[in-house]
Amino acid sequence: MSLEWFDRIGGELQDHLISICDEYDRKGSMVVERGSKHPRIEFYTEADEHERDYFASVFFDPHNEEFYLETFDPELGQVNKVVLADIEDIVDAVHESLHDYMKENDTEYEYDLDDDVLEENDGAEIYEIDVDWETPEVTAYMKENEVEVTYQFGIVQETGDGVLKRINRIRTANDDLLKDETNFIFSKEEASTIIAMIASHMDKLSEME
Repeated sequence: MSLEWFDRIGGELQDHLISICDEYDRKGSMVVERGSKHPRIEFYTEADEHERDYFASVFFDPHNEEFYLETFDPELGQVNKVVLADIEDIVDAVHESLHDYMKENDTEYEYDLDDDVLEENDGAEIYEIDVDWETPEVTAYMKENEVEVTYQFGIVQETGDGVLKRINRIRTANDDLLKDETNFIFSKEEASTIIAMIASHMDKLSEME
C-alpha cells in the first residue's frame, strides 16, 4: 500500500480548485488528514468565530489506490461508495458539493477588492504579503474535540522566501473554538540549517499528549 498517489493529488488539488470558481477561491479551504486507515481530504468554509463548516470529504483507499466519496441513500438506508477516477472527477465533485452546501444554507458572499494596505494603526501602515501556497493545510496533530494543529507551506511572491503557517485550533470547555495563527518566514539558506538542526535532535523531542 502506498500513499504516493494520495500525496500527489493532494498537492495538485489546491491549484485546480482555486481556478474553478470565485466561490471556492474566496471561501473554500482544504485540509489533509493522513493519520487514518483511509486518509482523506476534507473541504470546508470558515464560519462565524472561525468555526469550520465541512461540505465534502474525499477518501483514499491505499490498497486499491483510488479516491472515493461516501453518499447516503435514504431509501435503502445505506452508505454508497462513489469512486473518483481522476483529479477532474474530484474537482467536479468538490465543486458540486460546495454549491449544494451554499444552496442549502442560502449562503451569500460579499466580495471585497484586494488591497495592499490592510489597515492603519497610529499612523503605521500594515501591508499584506502575497503568498503562493504550495501545499494544502496539512494536519500535524489532532485530538478529537480538543485541539488540532495544521501547517501550510508557501512562497512569498516578492522575495522568494519560504513561509510556514501554523494554525492551532482549540475547543474550550464551553464549546468555543479558539484559533491561533502564526507565520514564520525564512530564506533558502535558513531552510537547510533549520532542517538539519531539527533532524539531528528529533530523538530528544517528546510526543504531544
